[in-house]
Amino acid sequence: MNEEHKKSILEKYKIALQKGERFWPDSIYKDLLVSFAIFIVLLLMATFIGVPGEPKADPNDTAYIPRPEWYFMFLFQMLKYFPGRVEWVGTAVIPGLAVLALLLLPLLDKNPRRHYSRRKFGLTVMGLVVTGIVGLTIVAFATTPPQAEVEVAGSLAEKMVLGQDLYSVQCVECHGAEGEGGEVKGVEGFEGVILDPLNSSDVMYTYTDESLANVIAYGQQVSAPAMPPFGKSYGGALSPSEIDYIATFMRYTWDDRAELPAEAALPGIPVLAAGEVPSYEIHIQPLVKRYCLSCHRAGKENNNYLMGTYEDMLNTGDNTPVMVAGDLNSITIQVLNGTEIPDPKTGDVMIHQMPPSKLLKPEYIDMLTRWIMAGMPNTAAEAQALMPTTVTPTP
Repeated sequence: MNEEHKKSILEKYKIALQKGERFWPDSIYKDLLVSFAIFIVLLLMATFIGVPGEPKADPNDTAYIPRPEWYFMFLFQMLKYFPGRVEWVGTAVIPGLAVLALLLLPLLDKNPRRHYSRRKFGLTVMGLVVTGIVGLTIVAFATTPPQAEVEVAGSLAEKMVLGQDLYSVQCVECHGAEGEGGEVKGVEGFEGVILDPLNSSDVMYTYTDESLANVIAYGQQVSAPAMPPFGKSYGGALSPSEIDYIATFMRYTWDDRAELPAEAALPGIPVLAAGEVPSYEIHIQPLVKRYCLSCHRAGKENNNYLMGTYEDMLNTGDNTPVMVAGDLNSITIQVLNGTEIPDPKTGDVMIHQMPPSKLLKPEYIDMLTRWIMAGMPNTAAEAQALMPTTVTPTP
């Protein structure tokens, strides 16, 4: 740089200083205003859009796809090119050299010219680094499969619903729909075992939420037969979040010291009005989910009779049809009332009463009976079409 050019730059710098602003307080004031505006935007987004919930970390969840935040995706992609023993090259060496190049760039390119056409070296190095980061980020998003959606409870009401559903599937066949315990029937390895009730102060007062979750996760080995573990880490089917939902459901349902807010109260099984025809959509589905699904699902010994959907209830099972419209002798009606169905060839009991350990409440037996007699309507509209106009259906 010659003296004339240096003098020209100094003159321009003095003029810029006279027209400019002070770092303190002018620039700091503007920075504070912009920072506060960004903070307000983030606060509004968190309030009205929300932050997506994620389940608790589960090291045994093989379906989980690890992925960092978007601004680290280029490093995540780099790991794919340097696997195993050479991964340190992709995680430390190459990123370190890129950062070092940017740090040394002002020292390597001391060209005083500001126009981009005169800064080819600096712009080339910077362009290569930025292009590499952007390119690797795009490739990472394009090649990383999306994470499977997992239902996560964000409120106490959602935890109660998910907890009740999980309890109904995993626990009812031994502990009863109301946590009443009693003699276990129809469960391999536990036939005839007498279980203490869960819905008592002896349990709910003496167990913390953490200890309830631990029992569900680890099982109980203090008696024979031992309660098996339900946590995925120990060979079960439940994630840590799901176990917490069950513990929450138990606490607020059976602990009289826990006050459940009105907005978190679980919807009960609707009560039928006089002359009302029940529908699967409104009445039968929640009833079946609470009392029947624990046994009548895939993987259980149930004569291949599943009750997960409307179609399953009507069309599955080794003895289908188990319900015939308008027929009081339907298998379902008989076993709900305690009648055991014999095998026509051997005379042995082929189908036991349902549920095996304890009959449903009379109002629920009546609900299922009225549903079958009316032709098993699926939707509320179908059921309403079968009712006299003077009957007000369940909302």
